[in-house]
Amino acid sequence: QVQLVESGGGLVQAGGSLRLSCTASGLTFSNYAMGWFRQAPGKEREFVAAINWSGGSTIYADSVKGRFTISRDNAKNTVYLRMNSLKPEDTAVYYCAATEMWATSAQALGVMTSAILYDYWGQGTQVTVSS
Repeated sequence: QVQLVESGGGLVQAGGSLRLSCTASGLTFSNYAMGWFRQAPGKEREFVAAINWSGGSTIYADSVKGRFTISRDNAKNTVYLRMNSLKPEDTAVYYCAATEMWATSAQALGVMTSAILYDYWGQGTQVTVSS
């Protein structure tokens, strides 16, 4: 049984930082690319960042580029999302997700932003950024 468990969410002031973690079990973690998505109240789920199996390739949403960093530790079956310079508009429930797929070229990386590619999802962790 595959489980993805997020942690590290909380309340932070604008300009602050948080690091989210997502630990996987029930799958061969190093075979899976990992993504982070978020959903704000009244809005659709949106892509945040993704990382390939080795950690050598990443993609970010334009809204978080330069502020967020995705990384992974395959020995710990964990993917991280470091979030700096947080803004009130970053407030959302953050979900991690796993997929066996990855883009076949740098030009095709955009495909990894699609939630339908991801097979497994965590329960989410709340991030609230106060102004």
